Amino acid sequence: MSVPDDLEQTLEVLSTISDDVLQTQGGTLCAAEIGSELRKQFAILPGGRGMNGNPIIVLPEFPDFSELEEEEVKNVLGYLSSVPSVAASGAGFILVIDRRLDRWAAVRATLLRIAGSFPGNLDLVLVLRPTTLFQRTLSDFLFKYNRDEFKMKVVMLSSVTELHAYIDPGQLTTELGGTQEYSHESWISHRTAIEAFALMVKTTAQTLQAFGTELAETELPNDTEATTALLHTHSQKKDEMKEDLQVALSQGGRLLECINEPLQTDPEYNMTYDELENLATVQRLLGQLDETETAFDDFWERHRTKLEQCLQLRHFEKHFREVRTQLDVTSERLSGFSEVSVSPAHAEHVLRELSGHEDKACDALDHALSLAGEGDRLIENSHYAEDSIRPKCIELRGVCEEISSTLRSKKSLLLRAMELHHALEKASRWCEEGIFLLASQPVDRCQSQDGAEAALQELERYLDTGSLHTLTDRSAICCQYEAVITSQLRDQVEKVFQKQSSVQEMFEKRRVSLKKLAAKQTRPVQPVAPRPEVKSPLSSPSQQRKERRYSADNAICKRVESPIHNGGTRHVSLSEEEENLAVLRRHVMNELLETERAYVEELLCVLEGYAAEMENPAMAHLIPSTLLSKRVVLFGNMSEIYQFHKRTFLKELEAYTDCPELVGRCFLERMKDLQIYEAYCQNKPRSESLWRQCSDCAFFQECQKKLEHKLGLDSYLLKPVQRITKYQLLLKELLKYSKGCDGCDDLQEALSSILGILKAVNDSMHLIAITGYEGNLSDLGRLMMQGSFSVWTEHKKGHAKVKDLARFKPMQRHLFLHQKALLFCKRREENGEGYEKAPSYSFKHSLSMSALGFTENAKGDNKKFEIWCNSRDEVFIVQAPTPEIKTSWVNEIRKVLTQQLKACRDASQQKSSDSAFQSPASNNSSISLSPFRSSGSKSQKKTEEKKAEASDSSSSPKHKGWNKASLSVDASEENDGYSSSEDPMNSDPEDDVGKKLAPGKYTVFADCEKAGPQELSVKSGDMVELIREGEEEQWFVKNLRSGKEGWVAAANLLSLISESKSSQSLSSSDGSVSGNISTSSSCSETYTSFSDIKP
Repeated sequence: MSVPDDLEQTLEVLSTISDDVLQTQGGTLCAAEIGSELRKQFAILPGGRGMNGNPIIVLPEFPDFSELEEEEVKNVLGYLSSVPSVAASGAGFILVIDRRLDRWAAVRATLLRIAGSFPGNLDLVLVLRPTTLFQRTLSDFLFKYNRDEFKMKVVMLSSVTELHAYIDPGQLTTELGGTQEYSHESWISHRTAIEAFALMVKTTAQTLQAFGTELAETELPNDTEATTALLHTHSQKKDEMKEDLQVALSQGGRLLECINEPLQTDPEYNMTYDELENLATVQRLLGQLDETETAFDDFWERHRTKLEQCLQLRHFEKHFREVRTQLDVTSERLSGFSEVSVSPAHAEHVLRELSGHEDKACDALDHALSLAGEGDRLIENSHYAEDSIRPKCIELRGVCEEISSTLRSKKSLLLRAMELHHALEKASRWCEEGIFLLASQPVDRCQSQDGAEAALQELERYLDTGSLHTLTDRSAICCQYEAVITSQLRDQVEKVFQKQSSVQEMFEKRRVSLKKLAAKQTRPVQPVAPRPEVKSPLSSPSQQRKERRYSADNAICKRVESPIHNGGTRHVSLSEEEENLAVLRRHVMNELLETERAYVEELLCVLEGYAAEMENPAMAHLIPSTLLSKRVVLFGNMSEIYQFHKRTFLKELEAYTDCPELVGRCFLERMKDLQIYEAYCQNKPRSESLWRQCSDCAFFQECQKKLEHKLGLDSYLLKPVQRITKYQLLLKELLKYSKGCDGCDDLQEALSSILGILKAVNDSMHLIAITGYEGNLSDLGRLMMQGSFSVWTEHKKGHAKVKDLARFKPMQRHLFLHQKALLFCKRREENGEGYEKAPSYSFKHSLSMSALGFTENAKGDNKKFEIWCNSRDEVFIVQAPTPEIKTSWVNEIRKVLTQQLKACRDASQQKSSDSAFQSPASNNSSISLSPFRSSGSKSQKKTEEKKAEASDSSSSPKHKGWNKASLSVDASEENDGYSSSEDPMNSDPEDDVGKKLAPGKYTVFADCEKAGPQELSVKSGDMVELIREGEEEQWFVKNLRSGKEGWVAAANLLSLISESKSSQSLSSSDGSVSGNISTSSSCSETYTSFSDIKP
């Protein structure tokens, strides 16, 4: 882009006029520079002209002319000679020297000085000679003598009258007898203003020239930021130029008014030639300034338009790159998107994902087409870069059409695949429902003619629906869905056709049987009892035959044996039974997968629709102050849960689609990862509290509106809690239908682990609600159990026990059993709703497990047990809600104390030397580390004798190896202390089961309910016989009172039985036991801790 010619021309004219005014080429000074010399008024330019238009310079009377510096005279005369126009100056100047009051010598000196210093062309010098007689005479004489010395035309005049003969009086000032009015100060002021204006115009012209050159030589930037900055910079400079032009025009206008001022006051005023020239000069300058401003505005408009078009182009190119990148990502995502699906649910899931991609693609396509339309508008507006914009618009439309075509194709294929999946699922469901129908028909009712006919009609009606649900032509299916069928889908089609064939065959067999039954009149047959078999009392549960029963109510098919007309039996086939169970497992697995996918999508919806929106600046104004920076509080670790399920757990579950009975392995492998739910549940009360404070805010309402959810956020925040609970229900269902399968054990273990997580979550929710405990709860070890109990407190003073009068009414306490301590807390209900109503627990008391003892049965109540410390100064009587809860707590406490016993024994063994075992004389007495309360002391000799007897005979009831434990008659009356007479080396809990139990007769002193069908139930006081030891640490036991036999865990026998003889009480054979061992149900088994026992 170059500077326009019209602008260059106007700028040149301005410069020329300015130069003419300033006379810069000749080096003449300006009026402002010699203002002091001009004001001396020894030479003036009043503006008059001679007969031939010669400019007139007047040297008025100035007595000190001879004293002026040569430089001053030269500057003033040079400046005055430069003021008239070039044309007027060319005719030559007329110099009028007024020396009427001076002497001839001064006149002669003035003429000589002028002749030597006048810079211009002198046409005529008119001298008004001195008027005195002597000087006039002298001047006449000497002038004739010195005329040739002046080298210029000089005319001596005696009066102004003679002057008027040479110059018209109208061109002379009043001092010279003329009529022209002249003000030297006004003349200087006008000249200074005119020259200043001319200088301003020249400077403005030069600035405009430089700016125009800069604009013309500017290269267009390649980015939007630089283009925007350049446009801004040029606009600023343009505004400055406009301001300078306006200032110049304003000053020129004021100057023009000053020049025209005499005319304003006196319309008949005649301007001098110089005034007329000044007026014309200023008018020319103003006219050129107007033309320059117009030309500059046109040039700037073209330049600005080009810069704006450049900026539009850069924006277009930037948006093109961004949109092209989005389109490339969308195209790449679509090209890598597989439309292959393995099930209807998976097909729907893939279709939803494709719909999500389609929504994102539509946004990108809309942006692309909008950008292409913008490019078209730029072309329509005559953009200079049309050749660059048009190809990009064509490219955008082509890519959009390609992506749209790909989306339509993939969506069409997915819909076809879904259609095939639904057809396969429909046929498979028909087969499964047929199997259910066959399995649910009661065989006993089919033995009658009416029952058989009803069953046959039911089958016929069901078979009639087959044409609406089943697949008919395999080749037609493959041909019809050739575009979407894969090897996996082909296998599914084959399986469905095989399944249809199998089901139809099963129906046909059942129809044949039912037709036979319906055709013949059945007669009642007397059922014959099977021959009794001799069942060995020593048989193991694994040797006993297990019978599976299936009913229509629980969706398990029964194996039924019924008498029919020919006296035979009819069984449901094993393959049919297995197929039924497989169908049920698949149902549960499908539910697991479908709910898992829905769960993952719901979590994503919450995280994107709510959590991410909390960071969206556009939504910031809707977020209340109480919700600011509370994202982690509200959502907990939901993002971590989503990432685990999305990236890991869902994919691993889908791998077990065809083998649901093995899915327990997946749960076991990821059991540690599933513990992330504990942190979420612990945060739930805080989240619930924050939600209740902000649930009505506009932010949540707007998010719910965008998501089109019918339920609020609180319902979705509850999803993780519901999900972890749902797993155990699904695992129970799978376990019920997977008995005898390969993964049955894994399912059972997975179920136990999930229940353990739920228990840990529940326990932790209670644990975080404890208040008032000064220590660190984590130092107490793992929380084993927690629950609510009624507690009484008894205090012992001296040898007598005195009940605390305030404790006749039980205290309600919530107990927390840790590995290292037992905490007593008071439960307090909180006001509120939901999690805000969760109870809190005020800490009241704690007992260290290292100093704790307990009595299993207390006060003859099977729901009570006692807990106490070493000194028994304070005893806590604890009553559980049920005997089962009491038993579980007692067993858990026993387990903790037993572990402490083992740890103590291991420490003692490390400190003991080998000689302690070889020298009997060195240990006359030993310390008991048994968890049972001792009722007396026994010597090492008696202990060794009992061990020897136990090794001699395994059938004698004397030799059960129970010498390490005695049973207290009444825990509240005697033997409150601890025995220290037993050797710790002889008390090995690992031998308690294997060595202390031997075949023989025993009396039960505690109730025990059976935990399984092969186990035996006993009551307190029953006489039992231990027959033999089986696998898995179980004993086969016979109840001599009821005659029943069964298995009992060896771990429970020590706490259930005591040795029995002919009498109901036994006296100790060595006489060291201070009391009798009672076999009644009032006996209590007492445990103590091991920290007091001094080795």
